[in-house]
Amino acid sequence: MAERIPTVSRFSRRRFLATAAQAGAVLMAPQVIPGVALGRDGAVAPSERIVVGGIGIGGRGTYDLTCFLPQPDVQFVAVADVKAARRAAIKKMTDEKYGNSDCKTYRDFRELLARDDIDAVLIATGPNWHATASIAAARAGKDMYCEKPCTKNIMQSLALAETMRRTGRVFQAGTQRRNLPHFAFACELARTGKLGKLKAVHAHPAGMKTVSSGWLPAESEPPKEEIDWDLYLGPAAWRPFNRRLLDGFNFEKGGGMVGGGVLEWGSHCVDLCQWAAGADNTAPIEYNPPVDGRVTEKYANGVELVIREDGWLPLGSCPVRFEGETGWVEAGDCGKIVLSSPELLAGRKVAEIGGYPATFHVRDFLNCVKTRSQPKANAEAACWSHIACHAAGIAIFLNRQVKFDLAKHEFIGDEQANRLRSEAIRAPWRI
Repeated sequence: MAERIPTVSRFSRRRFLATAAQAGAVLMAPQVIPGVALGRDGAVAPSERIVVGGIGIGGRGTYDLTCFLPQPDVQFVAVADVKAARRAAIKKMTDEKYGNSDCKTYRDFRELLARDDIDAVLIATGPNWHATASIAAARAGKDMYCEKPCTKNIMQSLALAETMRRTGRVFQAGTQRRNLPHFAFACELARTGKLGKLKAVHAHPAGMKTVSSGWLPAESEPPKEEIDWDLYLGPAAWRPFNRRLLDGFNFEKGGGMVGGGVLEWGSHCVDLCQWAAGADNTAPIEYNPPVDGRVTEKYANGVELVIREDGWLPLGSCPVRFEGETGWVEAGDCGKIVLSSPELLAGRKVAEIGGYPATFHVRDFLNCVKTRSQPKANAEAACWSHIACHAAGIAIFLNRQVKFDLAKHEFIGDEQANRLRSEAIRAPWRI
């Protein structure tokens, strides 16, 4: 029996032409497509937007969010926070921006990371959570902008960088001064030999003490939906609830027993010194305890990293100074630089932007999310600048010199110092 010919092949020529004419009429009819969907009039088409969620958005995180929301290619869709009041505040802020009620809220950040429509996250929890949340985000396939300090200890720093290399995620540490023109120019002068052979880089700390968040008297724990205390502690050692420990910016700021002010400002100032010294993939090998308010570190090539509290020019907070054999430069948050010679400008006009805004840093991150390139404050740079701070904290805590083996990632012949490279982490948050 002959195979039956499909009905569609029995169309007559007349019927085909009539059908085609009807189809053409439909295609040629005016189609009303919103301009925003096509990216007209400055709008960004939905397919080109970066969908962002936030984790732990308090005071600093709210500022960061004000840098994200105006970006035309950002759509902020969700917030996760252990505090109900913060969840409500960020939802209100976001919904008012977009004129809808679409921003979703979560108590547990893992629910936010499980959403497959989110491309990137803003992590602005307390420092206790930064590395753990970043690694979880990378494993969930998200890119991230993470506030500083990014890690609690040396081993966490290494794990953070290794995770980003393995997963290929885009990571931007919140060291926004890397994207400010005058700091970038000062670092360029040092890195490119314009100051002659580099001799020393100087960073300002927020103190020379090692700190711990301590153990305060127990208070009645609030309902979990109001404040999830166990999730707030996360990987940190357990302690009873006390409202004075709820300031996430300060909680475990020093990485447990070591770090303190060196880690806090060092996340910025030492980071800039690392960049100036061309040391984004390394760290000093020798660390000395404070002498006359100065901690001196030494790189393998002999360049010194000096962390000092005084003797700075009046250029605002977060000052840095780079010294070479033929010149020097100093910069601070006022937006100005001071040079040993005006000839170092070589006719260039450097923009003066004071107040250390994060807008340029956020834009760098978003551009890299699209291009899959490395931002200025990438995970490798953050890893080694944090190691330089953690190791300095260990020298301060032990009050003696320590030497670090860059290949083995351990202190040479120093069991006590090596125990301080890491710390116990509560389940299930072990990295």
